[in-house]
Amino acid sequence: MDIFGWIQLALFVAVLFGLTKPVGIYLARVLDAKGATFLDPAIRPVERLIYRISGIDPDREQSWRQYAVSIIAFSLVGLLFTYAVLRLQNLLPLNPQGFGPVRPDLAFNTAASFTTNTNWQSYGGESTLSYFSQMVGLVFHNFVSAAMGIAVAVALIRGIAGHSAKSIGNFWVDLVRINLFLLLPICVFYSVFLVSQGVVQNFQPYVTAEVVERLEGTADSSQTIAQGPVASQAAIKMLGTNGGGYMNANAAHPYENPTPLSNFIQMLSIFLLPSGLTYTLGRMVKNQRHGWAVWLVMTLLVLAGTFAAWSSEAAGNPRMQTLGVSAADGNMEGKEVRFGIFGSALFATITTDASCGAVNAMHDSFTPLGGLVPLLNMQLGEVIFGGAGAGLYGMLVFVVLTVFLAGLMIGRTPEYLGKKIEAYDVKASAIAVLIPILFTLGFAALAAVSAWGVAGLNNAGPHGLSEMLYAYSSAAGNNGSAFAGLNANTPWYNTTLGIAMLAGRFLIIVPVLALAGDLARKKRVETSGGSFPVGGGTFVVLLTGTILIVGALTFLPALSLGPVVEHFTLYGSVRLF
Repeated sequence: MDIFGWIQLALFVAVLFGLTKPVGIYLARVLDAKGATFLDPAIRPVERLIYRISGIDPDREQSWRQYAVSIIAFSLVGLLFTYAVLRLQNLLPLNPQGFGPVRPDLAFNTAASFTTNTNWQSYGGESTLSYFSQMVGLVFHNFVSAAMGIAVAVALIRGIAGHSAKSIGNFWVDLVRINLFLLLPICVFYSVFLVSQGVVQNFQPYVTAEVVERLEGTADSSQTIAQGPVASQAAIKMLGTNGGGYMNANAAHPYENPTPLSNFIQMLSIFLLPSGLTYTLGRMVKNQRHGWAVWLVMTLLVLAGTFAAWSSEAAGNPRMQTLGVSAADGNMEGKEVRFGIFGSALFATITTDASCGAVNAMHDSFTPLGGLVPLLNMQLGEVIFGGAGAGLYGMLVFVVLTVFLAGLMIGRTPEYLGKKIEAYDVKASAIAVLIPILFTLGFAALAAVSAWGVAGLNNAGPHGLSEMLYAYSSAAGNNGSAFAGLNANTPWYNTTLGIAMLAGRFLIIVPVLALAGDLARKKRVETSGGSFPVGGGTFVVLLTGTILIVGALTFLPALSLGPVVEHFTLYGSVRLF
């Protein structure tokens, strides 16, 4: 744990903090249908044209039920569209590699994955999908699924800020404005930046090159070098917290992430919108201290995870040390040497704090406690900044639960920013918290006792359990990263993981929107001396504790049988205990 890592960490937090306010202000303007932005002269005519062609009335508000139906209907059409593209891949253009149709179970898994902003990849990116499939079938979802998450978060904020209201906005207006005024403009400049760093962007066929020296034991003297429209997809995969890599090696591939600067900017872009949304929260509810308190909770949890993962990886593998490998070298297995241990530990923490599956190292190669950090991050609900929008509405669910518990402690009716928290609100919040828990532990248990589940393992014992637990935590949490030691491209895994992804997205969105609708209809009451403050140190401590307790109590038994047991086994084998 050297000084260079500490400098990088301090720089990352400082830049993120500096960007939070301006991004939050801009987001608030974009999410106000009548708000003015500097892009209005160029984009307002396009926005009006889209409304006219689509038959959208921008002045018509929706109830929470109408908002939810719009989301589910739109997502279902998108899922079927992507499934059809993958199944008919061989008949569509921009397929210079001549790839055939994708298997039905894999096509379902992939369509469900990108529809839900999970971007789990059971396939090898550049070896399975054509340019058309990646650009049209998948990138479409990278934009609209990210916009959907932001829209749901803002709908919940509107519910909190509303007063005796029957509506929480218009989903179609939110979807259009977020894409036109936010995601598309940023991604244009972001893609150009990535190209300047060396990320590939073309439509050329793959190149076959003769190797200088053939690897011992192999007969092939040539190597296939993949290329394609990489930069444009890398931009939205990071900004939209999607994470699906064009290349199978994801952000560890030099064509996706070539330099330390590109690595830093990619990490920053994962947190950019989730961080800005915390300021948007404070601005819209007219309590900026509350927005910053939520940001502080998220940042403290990021730092805790980073320290845990970094220290564990820097300590190295004790088994290697008994063979004469210096402990100072740390655990470099599975790391990209350009970024080193700190760059890998920070990236792993960030990508699992957010619902972003991008990786620049193989988490399966982390030490047991190093691998525990990304696993626990997902199991906490990925509310530590979280995905674009999804992290904030997940965090606000925990805020409601925290306020409810605080009210019980002092013997008063719980109250959140002038809104009474009642049984309906607590039930909706509890359902949103319990759904990913149910599908994570339920499917992991099913896989652990099934022949098809065990057959996909590359490791036995506690590490094998961690691989299965990680896969379903990633799916139900809509993260998309993998331990990479599990062969999940089988009919049973593809189907169960796809179901977990759909449940982890839409069975959470519906109760969140129900919560938004219920809060919106309530009258705001004046705060009093007995109201629980949601902007001070007490709130920060209680919210952090609620998040950790829910995760610890729920997943501790499974984690104890996986990474915790593996940790003691690892050190016990060299007689350190």
